Amino acid sequence: MITVKELKKVNTDNIREISELHKRAFPSFFLTQLGEPFLQTLYSGYMEDMNSGIIVAEDDNEIVGFIAYSNDYPQLYKGLIKKHLIKFAFCSLGAAIRHPSFIKRILGAFKKSESVIKEEPYVELASICVDPKLENQGTGTELINYLKDIVDFNAYAYINLETDADGNDVVNKFYKKNGFKLARQYTTAEGRRMNEYRYKRLD
Repeated sequence: MITVKELKKVNTDNIREISELHKRAFPSFFLTQLGEPFLQTLYSGYMEDMNSGIIVAEDDNEIVGFIAYSNDYPQLYKGLIKKHLIKFAFCSLGAAIRHPSFIKRILGAFKKSESVIKEEPYVELASICVDPKLENQGTGTELINYLKDIVDFNAYAYINLETDADGNDVVNKFYKKNGFKLARQYTTAEGRRMNEYRYKRLD
């Protein structure tokens, strides 16, 4: 039976499980190619930040899904850079040497705090991941429903997320099925077309 809960404190074993799950679910993703130490530093940052967190789905005490979110995404990125810039740089050095084109993307990621500021306060669903062996069994929806339940929609206007627009039909349909509405499309500096979705609670 799947149990969904929010992690309450930094736990090395949990962070390692989350990073390993990310690698299994997204083997070709950019962040995955930066290496597991990079992922562990990133997800530890969500737990260290007072306005961010990680929700996990567990099956027999094994993490089989998670959401990383932030109530103050710009500040989260600033904190990550301030606390872990040297560690991030060291962790990504090998990937940058193997793939020089990664350098531009890494630098762009470090500047993200400037690009995610919006007029209204919002919650960013930054990452959602489910073990591939549990795909299409409702675990992703359970995680999203938990996030919806803990968000104070009197304080935050919506839940925001971004995903690839092209070659990503299953994921886009998943978000729409779970009540997210397309807010805008844009193209990154690397030429990726992105969809930005928002979920607003209707009274």
